[in-house]
Amino acid sequence: MINCCTLHKPVTYFLITACLFFSFNVFGQRRGIGNPNIGQNVERQIQNIKNSSTGNQKDSLQRRDKNADSITISFHYLDSTRQYSIDSSVNDFTKRFPIPATNIFLGNLGNASRSILFLPRNTVGWDPGFHAFDVYKWTIEKVRFFNTTRPFSELGYMLGSKTEQIIDLLHTQNVKPNWNVLFQYRLINSPGFFKSQNSHHNNYLLTSFYEGEKKRYHNYFVLLGNRLQSSENGGIKNDEDYLSNTAVYKDRFNIPTNLGGDAAFSRNFFDKGLTTGNRYREFTALLRQQYDIGQKDSIVTDSTIIPLFYPRLRVEHTLQFTTGKYRFIDYLPDSVYYKNDYDLDLNRVDTVSINDNWKQITNDVSLYQFPDAKNQQQFIKLGATFQNLSGEFVNHDDKRSFYNLILHGEYRNKTRNRKWDFELFGKLFSAGLNSGDYMAYINLKRFVGKKNDSYAELGFENLNQSPPFIYDSRSSFYLGSLKDFKKQNISHAFASFFPSSIGVKLTGDVYFITNYLYFSHFNQPDQFSSLFNVIRVSAQKLFRLTRKINWYTDVYVQQRTGSAPVNLPLVFTRNRFAFEGVFFKNLNLSTGLEIKYHTPYKADHYSLVLGQFFFQDSITIRNFPDVSAFVHFGIRSFKAFVRFENLNTMQITRGGGFGWTNNNLAAPGYPYPGLQFRLGIWWGFVN
Repeated sequence: MINCCTLHKPVTYFLITACLFFSFNVFGQRRGIGNPNIGQNVERQIQNIKNSSTGNQKDSLQRRDKNADSITISFHYLDSTRQYSIDSSVNDFTKRFPIPATNIFLGNLGNASRSILFLPRNTVGWDPGFHAFDVYKWTIEKVRFFNTTRPFSELGYMLGSKTEQIIDLLHTQNVKPNWNVLFQYRLINSPGFFKSQNSHHNNYLLTSFYEGEKKRYHNYFVLLGNRLQSSENGGIKNDEDYLSNTAVYKDRFNIPTNLGGDAAFSRNFFDKGLTTGNRYREFTALLRQQYDIGQKDSIVTDSTIIPLFYPRLRVEHTLQFTTGKYRFIDYLPDSVYYKNDYDLDLNRVDTVSINDNWKQITNDVSLYQFPDAKNQQQFIKLGATFQNLSGEFVNHDDKRSFYNLILHGEYRNKTRNRKWDFELFGKLFSAGLNSGDYMAYINLKRFVGKKNDSYAELGFENLNQSPPFIYDSRSSFYLGSLKDFKKQNISHAFASFFPSSIGVKLTGDVYFITNYLYFSHFNQPDQFSSLFNVIRVSAQKLFRLTRKINWYTDVYVQQRTGSAPVNLPLVFTRNRFAFEGVFFKNLNLSTGLEIKYHTPYKADHYSLVLGQFFFQDSITIRNFPDVSAFVHFGIRSFKAFVRFENLNTMQITRGGGFGWTNNNLAAPGYPYPGLQFRLGIWWGFVN
């Protein structure tokens, strides 16, 4: 279970160089620099995008004047035909920031994070079990496939306190009218305010989407990688009240932590040193091919003939290869800490290293049938997936192979008049490691109003889930006493209602759970067998206080019934008071205050070795409201975000001094930082 190891070196430099090459090439074009209308044309994309899924529109890519300065750009997701546009709003920073507004995190960008709302895992089948860093991952489900009339690039850079940095680069272009490629890269690097909490994350993505000239053949190709690294300090020590001792510990970096030693503070964003912490590496390659059988048609104009094709039957094959390497390392272990919290006897070993490595190959064959040839958003899909799994559990010196046979079916219908959305989905693991897992999902949505801007939605899902593999004693990360775990069953009913006349969105969720899986200690997986339920209601509303002053409010109320090991704040609310408007024709401005607050509750603790939040019932977290001041603005395709966060930490010290030391807590022993400044810019370029 314990052995020596060496650090791996990620290939960050090549990715940054490649994307900068694309970006500078675009930036250096005379047309892009000299034409003042370029930014307006990027913003014009929202008006230009039309829903191409109905198949009765002209092919704008074939008829486009390539010398025109405007751009038409849209994208869709892998399992959807709906077309979306790039979000050009500036009023919500979390659309650009990796951590959602409803999440807590352990004090530094890049550290472990979880939702403050009750959101159990909604997938079935094999799962390695490491989700504390999911918000920093790019996934296949969120990959965008673009279609653009001109090459488009976006450069993003954010700088924060303690040299926190995010670099975000994107370039997409249609090599041919029917073939688009995309390259995207993101770097997150943050040293943090406390010892041994520095993070270094890299995400990279390469996609290709090709449609045959006769519109029968479609090809999707994806290369996606996540390289996540987060140092861990085990929280600040509790033998003294270090947070209140502002005379000695005004610089929070001086507060002693449970692990990590006296690691030096580094401002070098290429510094990937890891003394104590988690390193996760994931890679996915996907190839999807589709061939359609249907009827040909065309539109004849004065100048050209535009070919159309209406599919009736589609054959689809998806091949996916995935690797995952999950590792905890500590080169400076404290034998007392590991003995007390994890019952590990180091026996004078000077390095703690725990590894699980996985490889996965899946083959899926699916058939689609389109009842309405001119509506590709109505289809019936049936398919089967064969999944090969191989695991290498380094600390057990063990290798295992598994398989799963999965049957799935789906029906979707977005009516041609866009009044109804209906979705029915089912998945069954009929044989293999996760045999008996299943998922059933149904959703009905009704749109009303002149522009379909009001709707009511009802849905239900039921999942039967195998425990994640970290609950399996064969995993290197299984450090607790042996237990037998049953499948977890979750029933989830949900509804939402949005009457546009009053501008409020109301949502309700009810969860019924049996055999609830959780961690009860630093090293102990556990299960609560009795049935319990969680109820949550929420409301989102925009109040227009004056012609230019808006109040955005989100309120969540949630309650657990029964004695399950789940602790939740009764109320969580986020409020933004913003002075907003368009000034000087091109300046889109949003400036004001943002306030977040949750009622006191016994927040989950964190197990750094396992990368898991676990239930605790002794320490209550009572925080002041989080207050931030912001100035967000956009000028054509340029967007900037200036923020001063954690203003609530302002404090007058005992000696009459002043500081930002009234820290809130995310979890026991894990304080948030003091005043934090962030400046971010995102700039789009059209070639």
